[in-house]
Amino acid sequence: MSDITNNEENVEVGVTAEAPAPAVVATPAVAETPAAAPAERKGPVVKAPVVKESKVVAVAEDDDSRTNPRKVREGIVISDKMDMTLVVAVNERVRHPRYGKTVQRTKKLYVHDEKNDAKLGDRVRVQETRPLSKLKRWRLTEVVERAR
Repeated sequence: MSDITNNEENVEVGVTAEAPAPAVVATPAVAETPAAAPAERKGPVVKAPVVKESKVVAVAEDDDSRTNPRKVREGIVISDKMDMTLVVAVNERVRHPRYGKTVQRTKKLYVHDEKNDAKLGDRVRVQETRPLSKLKRWRLTEVVERAR
């Protein structure tokens, strides 16, 4: 509904004078057919390649600066018979979910020892690393205490 200021004259307020609509020009019937529309462009449609931004991940030399630091465990060497590989027993104390009693669980870890430094019975600190073989996912960081 439009605003009417004078009921007698029915003059609308706020309506601006618009330019008259352009006259329709008659063109030949050939231009109106759909077959003439593709004549504007020639050749196949080529889309621009989508460029994805690649994430550059900085390699951290020390594991303290990692967003998700690698796990560190301490255990006792139970086998050093393989070349550059140790088997380390890591004891973990967990609370039983139902009974509440503290239970010790032992996990055997296969550890990479580059210099064959650790011997049977040594207490060692190991750190998680990338898979080095089928079972090895840990590396020796230091020998905490030598066996007596």
